[in-house]
Amino acid sequence: MRSPEPSLPAPARLVVVALLLAALTGGAVGVDGYGRARRLHMKNKVLEMFYHAYDNYMTYAFPHDELKPLTKSFTDSLSELGNPNLERLPQDYNGSALTLVYQGTLHEVVILVVLGNFTEFERGILCLSENLTFDVDAQINVFECNIRLLGGLISAHLLAKDYSSQLKDGLYQDQLLHLAESLGNRFLPAFETPTGLPYAWINLKYGVMENETTETSTSGCGSLILEMGVLSRLTGDSRYEAAALRALRKLWSLRSSLNLLGTTLDVVTGKWIEYSSGIGAGVDSFYEYLIKAYILFGSDKYWDMFHSAYLAVQKYFRHGPWYHEADMRTGEATHWQLTSLQAFWRGLQTLLGDVAAANLSHREFYNVWQRFGVLPERYLLDYGILHPTEKYYPLRPEFAESTFYLYQATKDPWYLEVGETIIGSLNYYTKVDGGFASVRDVSTMKLEDHQHSFFLSETGAPPPDKKHMA
Repeated sequence: MRSPEPSLPAPARLVVVALLLAALTGGAVGVDGYGRARRLHMKNKVLEMFYHAYDNYMTYAFPHDELKPLTKSFTDSLSELGNPNLERLPQDYNGSALTLVYQGTLHEVVILVVLGNFTEFERGILCLSENLTFDVDAQINVFECNIRLLGGLISAHLLAKDYSSQLKDGLYQDQLLHLAESLGNRFLPAFETPTGLPYAWINLKYGVMENETTETSTSGCGSLILEMGVLSRLTGDSRYEAAALRALRKLWSLRSSLNLLGTTLDVVTGKWIEYSSGIGAGVDSFYEYLIKAYILFGSDKYWDMFHSAYLAVQKYFRHGPWYHEADMRTGEATHWQLTSLQAFWRGLQTLLGDVAAANLSHREFYNVWQRFGVLPERYLLDYGILHPTEKYYPLRPEFAESTFYLYQATKDPWYLEVGETIIGSLNYYTKVDGGFASVRDVSTMKLEDHQHSFFLSETGAPPPDKKHMA
């Protein structure tokens, strides 16, 4: 079956404040009933939010990884990502400017271009060129480093090339692409396994360490093709795309007869470790990358995988407006729960053109948001209560992302009102003098001292214009 024409161009995860800015200020005034004065008011709020978070990071944290807004300090957290037990943390690692570099579709440096702030964009390029190196003895999660650092460098490079006429003469000499290539080279040893599935962890300086764990997630080995594919197209070095594509094809070959995949597996044997699966943590970006790879690269092989996987999700995971988890072998339900990462699915469905299904589920998520003021990390659908330990809200942007997609697809002003609610919640509950703080417990709204890099940006490399792929 051939793919339908996408209902939207290939955007992808947008920064929370940027996507709301685009939705609240874009489009013809009066077309959707959302007036000029209201748009301008929200635009100013969003601009203030962005610079409040960005300026505090640059003042108190750069070139370290992330801002601690309550104490106006920093944390070097790259080795902590995907590492809940905080094992094997480096001793002499002083940060990789993670918040400045990190991107989903657009990141902080890129948003400066969106906002027309080329002076600060130039500063960002120079800061990264002068401060960033990957020759460090640090154990990192390949998936997290790929989506946050490699994708960010590639995005910033493409925009620097596109807007070179707006920059000082001779300022940009492909420095960010060279950094991306250096990082990509450090990823390649992770793929040297019997299956081609990459190790989840690698040391940036020394490669795969002795006795490294062979367990990885479906997202960890199936969500690398966008960044590594674009890196190959930009550098002319096919190794990056070839490694990511081999891993993706191997992963797809391990699906069940129901076209479902589990959550974790072994990179050496290819055997599944966790058979229960869904559209949330550990699996989410696998689906996202398939459709975006099809949009970006135009190859039917990505569409064929995505279409089969999407139909299986709709058949075995969907229950009315909700999506539960199920055993990949039988399709039998295993866990009935909302997880905040599931919120991306509505944006994916909108890209696909399945707007009615996206809208139905999005409204249920919004009801949960309104109940708590933000979206809890995990909510038990079968009991109608918060998960006893995962009550936090780490400033995730997936719900805002899907709101943006649905507005762009429908132009229904109701989604702009949802956007206003999101902006209001973030300012009321999470804004502090030193930035925006994560919520430790949504039942008490107690904060924790962490402004995650994904507050300003999220997963998924931007689909560059076709001219970049030549």
